[in-house]
Amino acid sequence: MEAAVGGGWDVTRSAPQSSGRRLEDRIAWAVRNVDGVVAIGVALVIGLLEVLGSKIDPNIASGAILLVLAALVYGSLTERRRRVADIRTATEGTSRAIEDLAMVRTLSGAEVGLAHERARRNTARWVFKGGTGTYLRAVTLPQCVEEAKRQRRSLSMKIDILNPADDRVCTAYARFRRTFGHRHEVGAFPEWTTERTRKESYATVLAAAWHRQRLDTLEIDVHLSSVAPTLRFDLSDSCLIITQDDPRRVSLCVERDRPLYDYYVTELHQSREQAVKLDLREATPLSEEPTVDEVRRLFDRLDLPLPASFTDPDVGDIIDRALHAENPYRG
Repeated sequence: MEAAVGGGWDVTRSAPQSSGRRLEDRIAWAVRNVDGVVAIGVALVIGLLEVLGSKIDPNIASGAILLVLAALVYGSLTERRRRVADIRTATEGTSRAIEDLAMVRTLSGAEVGLAHERARRNTARWVFKGGTGTYLRAVTLPQCVEEAKRQRRSLSMKIDILNPADDRVCTAYARFRRTFGHRHEVGAFPEWTTERTRKESYATVLAAAWHRQRLDTLEIDVHLSSVAPTLRFDLSDSCLIITQDDPRRVSLCVERDRPLYDYYVTELHQSREQAVKLDLREATPLSEEPTVDEVRRLFDRLDLPLPASFTDPDVGDIIDRALHAENPYRG
């Protein structure tokens, strides 16, 4: 009996609650449309009195008509305001959609270098993914380190380049650069070959280890990929810059507050996860001008030994590329 009574009580209790909600909805509707309610109410009252034959003072009738007209005018103005607000909201939404579509800014010529310079200025993070990191070695890495020293702050760098021990990927990348790359002025830089590709990658590893030993607040990771990229990605705290090997082609810049920036943060992370990571903490000490023996020991310690075919002059070439690299896009 108690359960039945309890069940019956719950059912009968829900009815008043439902009725109360309906009444609240009706009151809210009447408040939102008070102009129409007033106009209809006054018109109904006057109309009923006329039908019932009641004599209405002409002044009262005129006042009622004016009241109805005023309510209608008020309602018209209110509706106009609502439409303007709706149009404004729709326009703002369209503007945001257009901005999202235009989330990528194109760069050309000197704009590319200026964009890199602004990106390096106050960043505490730099993520690079590309072929061998020639521009990274020549400009980005040393200047980011100098800026970190000047501001006495930490710097985190993650570098994703070709695995120099993978002949297949080095050959594929060299072939791609010869086929589609920009031909520099004769004599400025040698043609891309498998050997040059390997030396450039080894030089980037050496440069990362050398700079790490000279800045305690530098956290730098090197990842070696077996996939030849066609684009280069430089990501800082403020933007993402996407470039190609030919400076004549258009580059892209994505600001940090754009969704595409976050997409590439995830994409670059996943790429590093599939590459071989070097533990630079195991690196042997390097002098200001590393010797050939120091460099050979370094790569042996990193489990990335230099090819047996590399002579001492070859190792010296790697050292020169690592610490005295020239900006490949100067001028």
